[in-house]
Amino acid sequence: MLMGMVTFTAAVTAVQRYPHAQSKDIVVFAAVSLKGVLDEVGERFRRDTGKGITASYAASSILAKRIENGASADLFISANPGWMDYLEQRKLIHPWSRSDLLGNKLVLIPPAANRTVRLVIEPGFPLRTALDNGRLAIADPASVPAGMYAKAALENLGVWPAVASRLTVAENVRAALLLVAGSEVPLGICLCHRCCDRTRCPGHWHATTRNIPANPVFGRFDRDSANPDAATLLVYLRCAVARATFQKAGFRVV
Repeated sequence: MLMGMVTFTAAVTAVQRYPHAQSKDIVVFAAVSLKGVLDEVGERFRRDTGKGITASYAASSILAKRIENGASADLFISANPGWMDYLEQRKLIHPWSRSDLLGNKLVLIPPAANRTVRLVIEPGFPLRTALDNGRLAIADPASVPAGMYAKAALENLGVWPAVASRLTVAENVRAALLLVAGSEVPLGICLCHRCCDRTRCPGHWHATTRNIPANPVFGRFDRDSANPDAATLLVYLRCAVARATFQKAGFRVV
């Protein structure tokens, strides 16, 4: 793994729904890296409370822009505090509701077919040499949290200049994962999940690195939201059942 902690923050949005868009479900906009584990927590939440969740997953930057443009959401979970700041400055979330929720790490991974890559993540490590004639897949470092963290980590390690021209930029971290899964690139950087740890990666890929530093942030909850059940969900995300699910999936609960 690449050394680096990713911190996730949660909060309530100040965007009000239009009457025709009202729904019994709690509308959640969440960073795409939460896909899977949040679906699992949401299903447990539905069984425990009888309340449903409709989740929309995308890069935090895309979700923030959607909220700015008037999209209806009850809860925003962002993988970067900068996009939370962006909405707060525009009075589109309630500052009092903002809090860190989860943490994670970045990993450097090869395709399943390539079990020979062995890299020690340290200052000046030979990442460019390991790419050979291939490219490094990362989420967009200009706007997507996972890509921003990846760039920052590689800059801190002193290897960013050597690989900056050898990138395949993906829309989000899951898209970067798919590029590696399909052997379209020799290496990629993603978030560490339940199936992407020191011995396995999504699709049974082999992780060859140690730890990278980074920080994801998750959402906000709006007390004045048109859907009062959002407050119930926000509390539930911090309960013992949800915490255990997040931890089992490889997230650090903060």
